[in-house]
Amino acid sequence: MDFPTAKSVWKQKNKSSTIKINGTMSKEIFVAFATQKGGIGKSTVTALAASYLHNVKGYNVAVVDCDDPQHSIHGLREHEMGLIDSSTYFKALACDHFRRIKKNAYTIVKSNAVNALDDAERMIATEDVKPDVVFFDMPGTLRSNGVIKTLSQMDYIFTPLSADRFVVESTLKFVTMFRDRLMTTGQAKTKGLHLFWTMVDGRERNDLYGIYEEVIAEMGFPVLSTRLPDSKKFRRDLSEERKSVFRSTIFPMDTALLKGSGIREFSEEISDIIRPQ
Repeated sequence: MDFPTAKSVWKQKNKSSTIKINGTMSKEIFVAFATQKGGIGKSTVTALAASYLHNVKGYNVAVVDCDDPQHSIHGLREHEMGLIDSSTYFKALACDHFRRIKKNAYTIVKSNAVNALDDAERMIATEDVKPDVVFFDMPGTLRSNGVIKTLSQMDYIFTPLSADRFVVESTLKFVTMFRDRLMTTGQAKTKGLHLFWTMVDGRERNDLYGIYEEVIAEMGFPVLSTRLPDSKKFRRDLSEERKSVFRSTIFPMDTALLKGSGIREFSEEISDIIRPQ
């Protein structure tokens, strides 16, 4: 696979969609990382999980970036493409990577919560290699138009938590509302709603998480066993100054940086839950 061929697959398709939700969704697994609290690293976790499942686990992945107007994941892809275009080193590295995994970088669709489902269905219909998993990076507030409608069509939702009382209270209100008003009434197709701890400070008391988890368990919500640390490596993007990379939409995570990050365990845990075919 030469670089121009790989690059052509990365380009986004921007034609307007006429596909509407008609009750018959694709067989691909739709997964969202969603919360109504911003600044908790949702987009970063989406990009890292997508990278691990695509590059390491071997699944075909796509991402619908509907976190409008930030579009952090789509912006990261554009940043990486710019570096590869201007660097012989990164160009060769990309070609070597694609030869090794025998496929291209995963598709990223720039969208918003209103059009996310239509854009996802159009992407699936036009891709030669159908994705096993489609990740949706949602806006950080339920008040954005289309958020609830889009979330109701997810097969699985994973919601980040941090050990802050306001974050926990806000998150529990969100998941309780979604479960009681949409899942139990059959208005959502969601099979599983899971919480997970992120931005964990190693100096925090472990019993604090235990106390929170007792309350969460009483409310009937499962919590992933993997806790993601608050680490600067999560923001280590591709750059000309350094060769090792952690957060990337193209390259796999550097093995040395992956160690101790929790991303391997986190992604394996998610894979066991959603069970892509």
